[in-house]
Amino acid sequence: MTDLDDWRVPGAPVARVARVAPSPVLTAVLSRLEGAYDDLLAIPATTLSDEDLTRLVDAATRLVDRSAGAVAAAIGEPDRRRLGDQIGARHTGQWWARRSRLTRPEANRLTWLGRRLSEELYAPVHTALGGGGVHVDQAWVIVKAVDAIPAEHQDLRPRAVAHLLALAQDHDAKQLKVLGRRILDVVAPEVGEAAEAKALADEEAAAARKVSLTLRDLPDGTTTGRFSLPTAGAGEMLRKQLMAIAAPKQDERPLHERLGWAFIEWIERYAADRLPTSGGVSATVVVTMGLGTLMGGLAAASLDTGGRISAGQARRLACEAGIIPAVLGGTSEVLDLGRTRRFHTKAQRIAIAHRDGGCTADGCDLPPAACHVHHDLPWSRGGPTDTTTGRLLCHRHHRVIHDERYEATHLPHGKVSFHPRT
Repeated sequence: MTDLDDWRVPGAPVARVARVAPSPVLTAVLSRLEGAYDDLLAIPATTLSDEDLTRLVDAATRLVDRSAGAVAAAIGEPDRRRLGDQIGARHTGQWWARRSRLTRPEANRLTWLGRRLSEELYAPVHTALGGGGVHVDQAWVIVKAVDAIPAEHQDLRPRAVAHLLALAQDHDAKQLKVLGRRILDVVAPEVGEAAEAKALADEEAAAARKVSLTLRDLPDGTTTGRFSLPTAGAGEMLRKQLMAIAAPKQDERPLHERLGWAFIEWIERYAADRLPTSGGVSATVVVTMGLGTLMGGLAAASLDTGGRISAGQARRLACEAGIIPAVLGGTSEVLDLGRTRRFHTKAQRIAIAHRDGGCTADGCDLPPAACHVHHDLPWSRGGPTDTTTGRLLCHRHHRVIHDERYEATHLPHGKVSFHPRT
């Protein structure tokens, strides 16, 4: 029994496929092609001069594109002949993925591109790809951009193809995609503005329907989530805000880690007086702790959301806005329900920044823009929010000064140093 029999539809008769002798022309071409690649790969790149190495990279890149052109030219015909039917495949992509060990999405994508490049409209793109004049991703972008031209302006598509092919000589696929979105402005300015306005309105409406955010607490003490925002507007604003917070070049942590901490800072530093109220109460977090914890103990504190945080975290949060510490005595009696924290005023922060010049942790050189204002005498212990007891600390050292594992020493020149407790 053959492979075809294994893949035939259950109950269908065994297929009898006539055997056709291999084409001698194709056999000879493929043999020469395999031999040429063997010869090329036999040349050690380490033995080449800089000029020859550059030639090799350029030529190999063109060969990749030309091979993609050959694949696109070839795969369209099996799709037209429905060769996948011989093994009961649902479509050509499935048939090809099984033979080539490509993933199905990749096979489907290349099959779709081959099918489109076989159309007369995209014959110039097919020729350019086969000749190594454009990359596969550029060809994909051109087809997508031209397909997006409204049906009532189909007569403009050949001009759009020619113009994008010309642009592809100087722009990569990402840049070409941006230019392709406004192709009508170039080939037909009189209709481009209206078409773009409609396309943007449709895109924004579709993005608005997808807006969502989900959060899930994990057993390891972290919260994970997924969100979808419109890129134009909220998405771009969030990215820029977080990048601004994570910007200091002295921080050598990976960008994704710095952005994570920037997101935490963005949440914690959001002005409480700008939050809406619910049932007459502002959207603040109430931290409940014993008096011993507030004064430097190690017992955990509770949140009104039901969560628990360490003593150091609770004392650090007491420096920030939007936190109401409910201080309890030994009998759980509320001793003080403090008023909502407020930041130092703008004038106070300017004065402190002028005095401190940046983070006051000894050896840290982060600028004022990357720092919080910390209360040397905690507000929760009666300390005032003024310039004499405020100091600048970067996000990292503001956490350290509230971490019970470290002891802080105030130095004569206004700096503070840290060392592990023994």
